[in-house]
Amino acid sequence: MVKKVGILGGTFDPPHLGHLLIANDVKHVLSLDEVWFMPNHIPPHKQSDSFTSSDVRLEMIKRAIEGQPYFQVQAIELEREGPSYTYDTILMLKESYPTVDFHFIIGADMVEYLPKWHKIEELLKLVKFVGVKRPGYSITTSLPVIEVETPQFEVSSTLIRQRIKEGRSTHYLVPENVRRMIEEKKLYE
Repeated sequence: MVKKVGILGGTFDPPHLGHLLIANDVKHVLSLDEVWFMPNHIPPHKQSDSFTSSDVRLEMIKRAIEGQPYFQVQAIELEREGPSYTYDTILMLKESYPTVDFHFIIGADMVEYLPKWHKIEELLKLVKFVGVKRPGYSITTSLPVIEVETPQFEVSSTLIRQRIKEGRSTHYLVPENVRRMIEEKKLYE
């Protein structure tokens, strides 16, 4: 039996309610069996000194999805060294999970860049792309992208880090157990 799995990638620094909202809506709209949260390394173009370690981000994701049986963590990108291309990751996942039909979830802002992705033509044979609408972006592409509309919740990890730095509340932006972890470990201060 084929299992339908969505993959939501990102740095998740920190994971927030917008991530959970997107994952939940895509899961239900496309009748997916599960959604895997796949944290990646901090991209080289971002300042790595201002971000948390992979272990801490992984723990925050685990806390964020606690109690949701159809949400899982997939740490494959964190376990690899060097540049991480989606094509290589999907190849490894397909090898490990040959009966899974993967749906790669991306924001509308990323859809316009899909033609520039590494080995995009080969990647399209391995995975279905799901584009989630975001404010200020439209999903226009010649590539096959499944469009899913979710409620617009304008929250980002950058916004959360900034609010913490300014001593402002993050209630109702991140899951409560993630918020407590951020406070306990004094992250982003």
